[in-house]
Amino acid sequence: FGHIPNGGRVYYERRSQPPLLSLMMESYLSHTNDTEFLREHIHLLEAEYHFWQDHRAVNISVRGKQYSLNRYNVQVGEPRPESYMKDVELAKGLQEEAQQNLWAELQSAAESGWDFSSRWFLPGSPSLQDPLQDTRVRGVVPVDLNAILCKVEQLLATFYQVLGDGEKASRFWAARRERVAALTAVLWNEEAGVWLDYHFLHQRHNPAFYPSNLSPLWAECDVDLPRVEKVLRYLEESPALSYANGLPTSLTRTGEQWDFPNAWPPLQHMVITGLVKSSSARARELAFSLAQRWLQMNLAVYEKHGGMFEKYDVEGDGKPGGGGEYPVQEGFGWTNGVALHLLDLYGEQLTSASALCSPSWPWIGTCLVLISQLPGLL
Repeated sequence: FGHIPNGGRVYYERRSQPPLLSLMMESYLSHTNDTEFLREHIHLLEAEYHFWQDHRAVNISVRGKQYSLNRYNVQVGEPRPESYMKDVELAKGLQEEAQQNLWAELQSAAESGWDFSSRWFLPGSPSLQDPLQDTRVRGVVPVDLNAILCKVEQLLATFYQVLGDGEKASRFWAARRERVAALTAVLWNEEAGVWLDYHFLHQRHNPAFYPSNLSPLWAECDVDLPRVEKVLRYLEESPALSYANGLPTSLTRTGEQWDFPNAWPPLQHMVITGLVKSSSARARELAFSLAQRWLQMNLAVYEKHGGMFEKYDVEGDGKPGGGGEYPVQEGFGWTNGVALHLLDLYGEQLTSASALCSPSWPWIGTCLVLISQLPGLL
């Protein structure tokens, strides 16, 4: 396919996942140093990158200069098979072309992983029937997608250096430099002090808070200390930081699962690790504070509800998240993975030991205090 389909069924063939395959290879190599595996499969990593460049790129003009960035853009004007009747009902009363455009937007939102969110709603034009009718993903240049691709370009350059292909390495370093320039010109908002999604059809930034606004810190793309300080000030001044149970996915209450009051583990992890990578001591202190809050909330919810969940509610004393098209899922892979990584990162620094030590957390197998004393266990 040249990309990772959005699911394992044939009807997902034309809808991708976000382009994370190169980052998976980086993780694998960090544990194995298996360069022969890299050599055998690097063409697949490059194929995924070219899929996004060939089928998901858009040119943006800023002050007379053209920049190429990427967007989610599924060209399938049909209801999602996995939510067929919901999409049919949502499009009732629209003309045929408008129906097809709406369905393509819903598919593109699913491709982003943020299905659904105020992040994708048409600026300043709420639908009287259902805000999902105003979903306009394909007209948005998202900060996080382009941060991911900036990281992919860096990784492909590094991989080709390791494999001795200097020509291809140079090509991807050049692509990364071009993307850094584009991130600065198109997505950076000096007044806000952060990167913001760009509605290119309306030629305006989306000023709303989303954790994804900070994703270039995590990707180490377009980052220097003065810029980090501005981003840190943006976060410190945001109401999002006032919630004890994690960073909300937005500050807008829509009933959609990728909005307030839900907090998602991958977004907590992205913000925390982005702050950790910074050369700012203040940023690293904030990262630790966010990690400790998140772990304490995970444990509190586990003790009340007997499980780990895909998302959480930042309000109140902690509970599973809600909203969206399906009941909250228990398990849960990325929740457990984020908790384990934060324990590995901060085990020896965590405080409130009594609150973080519980025999009722069998998924770890022992209390967090013991794990903090045995970082080699993870």
